[in-house]
Amino acid sequence: MSRRNRFSQAAAVAAVVALAATGCGESSTGAKSSGDKESGKYSGKGIGLAYDIGGKGDQSFNDAAYAGFQKADKEFGIGGRDVEPQDGEAEADKVQRLTQLAKEGYNPVIGVGYIYAPAVKEVAAKFPDTTFGIIDDETVQAKNVADLVFHEEQASYLAGVAAAKASKKGHIGFIGGVDIPLIHKFEAGYVQGAKSVNPNIKIESQYLTETPQEGGFSSPDKGTAGASGQIDAGADVIYHAAGLSGQGVISEAAAKKVWAIGVDSDQYNQSSLAKYKDYILGSALKNVGGAVYDLAKSVHEGKPLSGVVRGSLSNDGVGFADSNPKYKAMTDVVAAVDKAKKDIVDGKVTVNTK
Repeated sequence: MSRRNRFSQAAAVAAVVALAATGCGESSTGAKSSGDKESGKYSGKGIGLAYDIGGKGDQSFNDAAYAGFQKADKEFGIGGRDVEPQDGEAEADKVQRLTQLAKEGYNPVIGVGYIYAPAVKEVAAKFPDTTFGIIDDETVQAKNVADLVFHEEQASYLAGVAAAKASKKGHIGFIGGVDIPLIHKFEAGYVQGAKSVNPNIKIESQYLTETPQEGGFSSPDKGTAGASGQIDAGADVIYHAAGLSGQGVISEAAAKKVWAIGVDSDQYNQSSLAKYKDYILGSALKNVGGAVYDLAKSVHEGKPLSGVVRGSLSNDGVGFADSNPKYKAMTDVVAAVDKAKKDIVDGKVTVNTK
């Protein structure tokens, strides 16, 4: 049976812990072996978090998940363990990673990214008393699995509105990490939002690789090259949905003094991007941290979520970050984005996913 829940509104992205280990690196907090004995509701060692390609330190998707991990640990004291992917790993490596976390008693066990779908399906069947979560996939149907998904296209629509209003040339760009349906949603919303402002706007579009294994989500140099080409073509605002590769997009935009729009986390506030932040117009947010936190909370309280749990503008599961004072000073841009959000929430605008 599917249960739905509002995503938490607060999941501030915290500082990233550097990994000293090579290969399959990991870090952990003070995990409890006996759980919350006083309430009697929780039994487990804490959260088991398995990262997507790019790993912790991407200042975007994976770090958003880590923020939720930290928030749950801070509020509930449940501890946990987070584990990195390996370069060029096989599906069996993901299965082994999730199996190990479940065997060691972590609950919930969360795969950060759609690439974990086959592994979650296999491992969840072997550990029916453990709650599993998977982010960005809703194909795994099981009583002990929560599919944590989002209306990425809605946040991207707002990014498109902001880009079109901020552009001085009527020429903007989109860079996707990998040419897959999930990232097509980001592009579709962005293009629709931009054209709602300027039907004649010119939009550059590029995907860095065909497959994740080629580094589309984990290669800042590819992001730099992509952004450079779009800026040379005339784009003066570039939105990326490219994970770690997006750092290259942002750095190149700053070097060429054009606007960049970040993704997933509020990239204006990311420490490793601080020297570029004056050129980060805003970020299309996806509250991955809230999803991780909410699932951990549900398990801690003895009422684990399952089925499809979807974040949208109406429940603050997605949004648009306005941290940059330069963005806030553009009152016409802010007003247009606010109106677009209201129109989507009110059902006046339906955002494309393709």
